Amino acid sequence: MFFTEDHEDIRALAREFAEKTLAPIATEIDQNDEVPKHVYDEMANMGFFGLKLPEEYGGIGLDCRSYVCVMEEICKKSIAAGLLVSSANSLSTAPILLAGTEEQKQKYIPGIAAGEEFMAFGLTEPGAGSDAGSMTTKAVEDGDSYILNGRKTFITGAEISQNAVIFAKTNPEKGAKGITCFIVDMSLPGVSLGKHEDKMGQRGVSVSDIVLEDVRVPKSEILGEVDKGFVTAMKTLAIGRIGVATQSIGISQGAMDEAVKFIKERKQFGQFLSDFQGLRFMIAEMETKLNAARLLTYNAAYKMDMGEDVTKDSAMAKYFASETAVEIVGKALQLHGGYGYVKEYPIERMWRDVRVLTIYEGTSQIQQVVIAGVVLK
Repeated sequence: MFFTEDHEDIRALAREFAEKTLAPIATEIDQNDEVPKHVYDEMANMGFFGLKLPEEYGGIGLDCRSYVCVMEEICKKSIAAGLLVSSANSLSTAPILLAGTEEQKQKYIPGIAAGEEFMAFGLTEPGAGSDAGSMTTKAVEDGDSYILNGRKTFITGAEISQNAVIFAKTNPEKGAKGITCFIVDMSLPGVSLGKHEDKMGQRGVSVSDIVLEDVRVPKSEILGEVDKGFVTAMKTLAIGRIGVATQSIGISQGAMDEAVKFIKERKQFGQFLSDFQGLRFMIAEMETKLNAARLLTYNAAYKMDMGEDVTKDSAMAKYFASETAVEIVGKALQLHGGYGYVKEYPIERMWRDVRVLTIYEGTSQIQQVVIAGVVLK
């Protein structure tokens, strides 16, 4: 129902890339906190950064299900590499596709699709995470420009970005209804970066603050209408949640693979761990929940391809898949015993990588708010 032969072909292509290129250096990416340039270039050459971007803007023009297939395979081996693919196909480009002018689309999207440029997404602030509407970054009109002042925090890829989508209040008294979206050139005077955050997991893609001090942004760089930016942000996050759900099922499958391999090879009390009924039941539960999460994710992607509103479906997929991923990876580590706690085994990295999935792009609690809001409207 969900996938065609073409989808499975691109899945096979991504799986081969992940196994041959990513798996051997996943630990190196984590230790060095950097995705090597040759990996970035290879993903660009394979078209992964433009998977579901329109052909007229340099993308491949595939559907959301194709994107899910690629992301799932990549995230089995390296969520860091998956983050780069996800950003290009969702948070970096969705605001422009949703609200941008034709000129803006032609100006910015081709470079991202080709892997030549990176666009950061600046919504979160030190005092405005889940409550994004309480942001304090301001944009004051000044002739043919706006002057921006504020600070965005935990911004993925800020250090490698040429531009950033920045949300700022143009009418603070209107709250969330007074937010406007801008494209900010990172080389403009007044733009600077905070420190490189030393993260627990998902190392390999930088995260830092973007600081804006009297940054003059031309009105031509407004995305959409003035004071309508919050709607663009929420629509973008609804798209992005499918990506996080896919990261979740990808790393869950990767953890399952590692756990199954380990318990089939290790013996205790004279028999393989895989022969103990209690551990077999753990595997059965993990596999069942993983497939439930996978179906929720596939369903959201399918509905998006059918042009349906996926506000609830993407939130359910993100909520269940990310919470399930934390559980599955934790149990996979448990099945490794003490070996799961040392860096020699991939499961230790996976456990650190998985934890943030219930937090970014809307915490699990925010997903519950979204789901309930749709059900009870």
